[in-house]
Amino acid sequence: MLKERIISSILVISLILLVIFFFPNWVFCAVATMFITMALYEFYSMVEKKGITVYKYFGTFLGILVPIFTYLEYNMKTEGAVVFSIVLFAVFIFARQFAKKDGSDILASTAITLFGILYISWFFSFMIKLKYLPSGNNIVAFLLLLTEGGDAGAYFIGSSMGKHLLIPRISPKKTIEGTVGGFVTTLILAVLSKPLLPGMSIQQLLIAGILVGVICPIGDLAESLFKRDCGVKDSGECLPGLGGVLDMIDSLLVTSPILYFYIMAFVM
Repeated sequence: MLKERIISSILVISLILLVIFFFPNWVFCAVATMFITMALYEFYSMVEKKGITVYKYFGTFLGILVPIFTYLEYNMKTEGAVVFSIVLFAVFIFARQFAKKDGSDILASTAITLFGILYISWFFSFMIKLKYLPSGNNIVAFLLLLTEGGDAGAYFIGSSMGKHLLIPRISPKKTIEGTVGGFVTTLILAVLSKPLLPGMSIQQLLIAGILVGVICPIGDLAESLFKRDCGVKDSGECLPGLGGVLDMIDSLLVTSPILYFYIMAFVM
């Protein structure tokens, strides 16, 4: 399992770095949209296993439009298009319920379908927003380094030194030692990233590292909580050793918007 995890991680990260630095922005947006599509489909499929009716295909289709509207905001100057689209999607989802004959699970199916769009499509679309910032290529690489590097640090330190479980009712394998190790790894990587982002001071990099280091395990645990509630081990099986796409990007879903707002508020 460890060998498969390492191979899958190397292949995926290599592909992403190639897209970030050597391809135009529209290719990056297309790849982000692909990840969103697969992760959203996995999320709705998990919910169905719990016996709740969701509009899997309808919700996935609407979710695909969020990164597309995000891309258009920067290339066609359609300011506010994403917020407008989410409000419009909510109206569509509400209207979709009118066709339901039995009237069961109305609240649950509406809330979960809309939540999937917000949680996966909107949050991950902040990767596109980061890409369009000045030095956006390096910022996205910085986020991936901190998020995935911290996750790797937590995994290896937890596997070798972990003795005290963090929250066993949510995740039976995550330990306090691994979480602390991941946090420290993130801080070290943030400081070492100075050549990657020379425009940011060590203090700014360190604060970014603290934010990512704190938020990253929350994103991971949140998805673990969803999976446990739905009675599944992994969100999917497309990535050997890693599970599904949602398993791979769970932390990025929360760290990307946090880093974006931090940079916009305190760095730009």
